[in-house]
Amino acid sequence: MAAEDSFRDYVAARLVSLSRAAYLLTGDRHLAEDLVQQALIQVASRWERISAGGDPDPYVRRVLYHQHVSWWRRRRLVDRPHADLPEKAVADRAADKDVEITVRQALRRLTPKQRAVLVLRYFEDLTEVQTAEVLGCSVGTVKSNTRDALARLRSTAPELADLREAR
Repeated sequence: MAAEDSFRDYVAARLVSLSRAAYLLTGDRHLAEDLVQQALIQVASRWERISAGGDPDPYVRRVLYHQHVSWWRRRRLVDRPHADLPEKAVADRAADKDVEITVRQALRRLTPKQRAVLVLRYFEDLTEVQTAEVLGCSVGTVKSNTRDALARLRSTAPELADLREAR
């Protein structure tokens, strides 16, 4: 029963952070919830072994990001239309919503791996080494993916530079 309690405590403590990362990856609240749920289901069956090795966070995040890439690979084979309806913004938060939409659209222009690297590095504030551990790749791969993703954002989303200058 201790493993079950330990897992519940972990989920309670990390659910918000995992949900935020999943939302940044998917750009959709409902898909993010499904992604987190699927990742936690996979982790729950191995929780004793995962938690015994120390900090389970890198492993859980790796499962989350790998699950997202798997979903992306499956979905790209199926052409399914969908429209993003803008959310109603309160007048005083309109600028925040504009920034959110701009960043979300810019992240969608990246490959899933590039998006994962940027989310981990800049939104989750992980180091290059921690990011490499989560993604199961080398630090050099993290560096090159970060460089390529930032270059792609600069060329495909110049409006992000305007946001940075405005703040």
